[in-house]
Amino acid sequence: QAQLVESGGGLVQAGGSLRLSCAASGRLYSSHVMGWFRQAPGKEREFVAAIRWNSDRTYYRDSVKGRFTISRENAKNTVYLQMNNLKPEDTAVYTCNRGTTPGEPGNYWGQGTQVTVSS
Repeated sequence: QAQLVESGGGLVQAGGSLRLSCAASGRLYSSHVMGWFRQAPGKEREFVAAIRWNSDRTYYRDSVKGRFTISRENAKNTVYLQMNNLKPEDTAVYTCNRGTTPGEPGNYWGQGTQVTVSS
């Protein structure tokens, strides 16, 4: 059973940066896509970014392009989300996900980490 453990959330002022980490247990294969989703209070969950496990292909929602960067470190089975120039509208619970299709959630989720951006 795969497990995903996130870390790195917190409170930051608008314009600041945070880096989220997602450590995955179990073996990851080239068919796997690791992604980040977020959910703000009163809103539906939305896709943020994704990366194929054995490829440089990355995917982003339009509102974070140029500000967020997803990357991976295969040796540590870890995926990162570097978030720069954060805006109050980025405030949400960010959750790591393992699936097979970019933008579509798979069956494995982390516990989530809160990101709060103050104006």
